[in-house]
Amino acid sequence: MISCPIPFTDYPNVLLAHGGGGRLSQQLIQKIFAAQFHNALLDVMHDGAVFAVEGGRMAFTTDSYVVSPRFFPGGDIGALAVYGTVNDLAMCGAVPRYLSAGFIIEEGLPMEELWRVAVSMREAADRAGVSIVTGDTKVVDRGKGDGLFINTAGVGTIAPGVDIAPANARPGDRIILSGAIAEHGIAILSVREGLAFETEILSDAAPLNHLVQSMLAAATSIHVLRDPTRGGVASALNEIASSAKLGIEIDETRIPVRDDVRGACEILGLDPLYIANEGKLLAFVREEDAPAVLAAMRAHDAARDARVIGAVVSEHPGLVVMNTAIGGKRIVDMLSGEQLPRIC
Repeated sequence: MISCPIPFTDYPNVLLAHGGGGRLSQQLIQKIFAAQFHNALLDVMHDGAVFAVEGGRMAFTTDSYVVSPRFFPGGDIGALAVYGTVNDLAMCGAVPRYLSAGFIIEEGLPMEELWRVAVSMREAADRAGVSIVTGDTKVVDRGKGDGLFINTAGVGTIAPGVDIAPANARPGDRIILSGAIAEHGIAILSVREGLAFETEILSDAAPLNHLVQSMLAAATSIHVLRDPTRGGVASALNEIASSAKLGIEIDETRIPVRDDVRGACEILGLDPLYIANEGKLLAFVREEDAPAVLAAMRAHDAARDARVIGAVVSEHPGLVVMNTAIGGKRIVDMLSGEQLPRIC
């Protein structure tokens, strides 16, 4: 008899889906890591830890990058590593300052490729306004490392009055999306699977820290920021709804998706709401502050198409409900795994 293992939550071995940013990722984090490393800073489940130091507050984050392929339209693993870490700090409301970079290199990786990655990381750091100040290098046996993995960590400073966390969402908050979604995941897939579309779809990988600082200058009362990477917009909204113990309602017609990206998703049977982004953000803002924040966002190239896509509600706590284009409603749940593995 054929059976599907996906509905079960307990597995004797780690699956690829456990790293996809969906429900299985959350279960892995909660059952293994959060259970063992439990503390007040970690329990916030933010994009980074926020803590007080003498003279102010700081944010600290870390991430690892295993993207395949390492070079893709609009970016590469090096730039992605810098931007991803910078953006995680920015989602805490921090000004990113310093990064570390650790390289796990498989024997046989061409030196020219490693040089290209290093140059890309330096250029990305310059664009974001951060410095890579420390690092580590390890070389593993041929066949044991899939070419190149990169780990980064970053620290940043947080200005007084800025308080951004997933649990800070409030009923009535407007949810702003900074632009069109699903471009990064489709760009990766096009190279990985050798797909050709009428127009080239580029990754949206970009630093968001300058955008966030403009937003905070317009309104310091921003409650939540999140970059919808693994698992896409749907997973990010579900995580926030769960943390805040509130409901979220979004409008399908308000969610921007480029026509070529939408067409690619339809051909491949993918839902753009669940596809990773690397240069977009979600912001939860008081209703009265939303116009000022939108204006500040639209002044940036990275957020020209920013728009309100929904609101936080007291009803159906923990659930994300979408008003569909055909006039109905559906629950936007979190996937078990990831539509596209190894995308960041």
